Amino acid sequence: MDIEQNRIVLGRAIGERREAQGLSQNVLALMVGSSKSHIWRIETGRVGVGIDDLSRIAGALDVAVRDLVSF
Repeated sequence: MDIEQNRIVLGRAIGERREAQGLSQNVLALMVGSSKSHIWRIETGRVGVGIDDLSRIAGALDVAVRDLVSF
């Protein structure tokens, strides 16, 4: 997989975990100190996500980072 495909797969994993927990993008954004539009861009693979943001997202979703990036 190339970098763009990895971003898309990671974004989908984040979105699926978020939805499974019944969280909106807005609520997740508030939990991690981000904006809804940034979460949307991450989930759609339009932007890469740094390790700091990824760690905050994983923490908010109560999963390990490796559970989100296991592609």
